[in-house]
Amino acid sequence: MFTKLIVSALRALPALALMAGLSATAAHAQSAEGYWQGVQNAGVLRCGAAVAPPHVIRDPATGEYTGFFVELCREFAGVLGVKPQFVDTTWDNIVAGLQAGKWDMSMALNRTPARAMAIQFSIPAVQNQLTLAYNKDNPKIPAGAKSVADIDQEGVTIAVMSGTAQDKAISAAVKKATILRLPTNDETRLAIISKRADMLVDDGDTNTLFAQSNPDWAVALAPEPALAKQGVAFGLPHQLSAADVEVVNIFLQDRIATGHVEELVRQAVDQVLKAGN
Repeated sequence: MFTKLIVSALRALPALALMAGLSATAAHAQSAEGYWQGVQNAGVLRCGAAVAPPHVIRDPATGEYTGFFVELCREFAGVLGVKPQFVDTTWDNIVAGLQAGKWDMSMALNRTPARAMAIQFSIPAVQNQLTLAYNKDNPKIPAGAKSVADIDQEGVTIAVMSGTAQDKAISAAVKKATILRLPTNDETRLAIISKRADMLVDDGDTNTLFAQSNPDWAVALAPEPALAKQGVAFGLPHQLSAADVEVVNIFLQDRIATGHVEELVRQAVDQVLKAGN
């Protein structure tokens, strides 16, 4: 009986090997299909959206998304031949949601080493520097302030969106000031307007818009030395192949080289300024 079992097992080995080979081939074929082919099969490109004008703008009345990263997402969806879908999220969750597969791309992410350990990035669509916006009549802010050290004083409160690259940068830079972390772009600005906070940390484009919308009292300071200068890019899933990442990079390279991204930025800035008037 034992001998028969051995013989039967030996006879089964070629079939098992064939099945294993077929499974490996199927798995290889599945992995060989690019990520964007999977998106094309689904018919929808999902873009994670956390508000940060002029990069990502959301109309609170209609829920409609605009902004230059939103337009780039729409255009990339057009390249793939699919529909764009914008998924609401927050800056606290925009990386985790991408990791969990809740969307295919995260829009307008500052490229940082910490994030790069969890996800991949496209090339930057734009380069940005973090700046400080404040009320020029605020006695807590010394006249002629040029550096973060100049405003890092007891009693000074700095507003920042929680979970952003701005949050990480200012948290590492200040020792005495209080950091007020708030979930949304609107809440950080309201904190300055209501004088709940003395200063706002955000990217240069956003703070410039804030200062231009409040010319009577708001100013934006680019500190020296720089608080942070970072590329702003699409966040991409960690499992993407180099070929898949290259698809997005070539798409962006073309639009940057032709001046199209610069034009989209100008249009988004004009939209925000008109809305503020």
